[in-house]
Amino acid sequence: MSGRSAAFPYWRLSSFYFLYFACLGVMVPYWSLYLESAGLSAAAIGIVLAVTSGTRIVAPNFWGWIADRSGRRLLIIRAGAVMAALCFALLPAGESVAWVAMCIALHTFFWSAILAQYEVITLAAMGSEVHRYGQVRLWGSISFVVLVVLVGMLFDHAGVARFPVVMMLPLLMLVAGSFAIRDAAPPEPRRHGSGVGALLRSRVLWSFLGASFLLQLSHAPYYGFFSLLLAREGYSSTAIGYLWALGVIAEILFFAVAHHVLGRFSLRRVLVVSMLLAALRWLMIGFGAGSVTVLVLAQCLHAATFGSFHAAGIEFVRRHFGYADQGQGQALYSAISFGAGGALGALGSGWLWDRSQHAVFLLAALGAAAGAVLLRAGMGGDSAGASPPLAERKPA
Repeated sequence: MSGRSAAFPYWRLSSFYFLYFACLGVMVPYWSLYLESAGLSAAAIGIVLAVTSGTRIVAPNFWGWIADRSGRRLLIIRAGAVMAALCFALLPAGESVAWVAMCIALHTFFWSAILAQYEVITLAAMGSEVHRYGQVRLWGSISFVVLVVLVGMLFDHAGVARFPVVMMLPLLMLVAGSFAIRDAAPPEPRRHGSGVGALLRSRVLWSFLGASFLLQLSHAPYYGFFSLLLAREGYSSTAIGYLWALGVIAEILFFAVAHHVLGRFSLRRVLVVSMLLAALRWLMIGFGAGSVTVLVLAQCLHAATFGSFHAAGIEFVRRHFGYADQGQGQALYSAISFGAGGALGALGSGWLWDRSQHAVFLLAALGAAAGAVLLRAGMGGDSAGASPPLAERKPA
């Protein structure tokens, strides 16, 4: 890959993030509301969400293993987009919890083939401009904001029961978009002597992965039940959409300046501060949902609880895994955090939700705080000073 400034295809890379996160702009805020409207209890919703997250434990590693050995990342992305859309289209054919769980598990299995491999393509395509990753990724956040607001308004008028039909539109657009992107480089064969075995013995790596697990575990009540909490507090679907959008706008603002932050502060410091602010955020939501002011401030903290942690996390994985193992590195990060952390958090949240919503967010805050402690202890020697330029390692 060329390392020349501004040589990478900025708009082509950004457009696929735009389409991918447009799907999430429909799915994340309104999935639980749809499940509740379909008659599922909080415990059943927790099971469905846990099945989704549990699938993310296995699927990303499976796809990452195939991608790193075959080099066919683009083919995997396209197949994942097509099959994810087809599996989701099966959802309206049944109403039982088992049917919903099966459809969403299949959808998630193929959905998990897309983003981790596209992250590898993006970072390789950017070459020496990799420090501008946040400026590419922010277009995904922009589409999330647009869709979450528009869909919230739509559901206020048409009802959330229309969710499956609405969701299919961005999924089909993503399928079309997957055939417009290009691979960053010719498929690279796996190099002899490379692999993740030695890295898996690293205390620093497991400290990072453990903290990622705890952060996503703490996010589970937010992703699964934040919309339900707001609805019970009397907020309309439009207002719920605005609050979700506000959080992602804060994320966008961080991504726009991420290269400055990561160039000035160590990865450890960025990650620790992100975890501490996450703990504060969950306390604000859990105990202050009746106040619009508190919710607005809490949503602004999304810049830290997702934005800064994710940007630093992607850079951590890039630095610690060689190019030939990037797929497995991204997959491992996704499986342990969004997969295992999300699954356990969803199960616990679903079981505890009707008993005590305050307790759910209190435990989430404690989990995030524990992650900060883990990072402080386990990453003491990692990136102790300011982070070096993000382009310091290029694909081989």
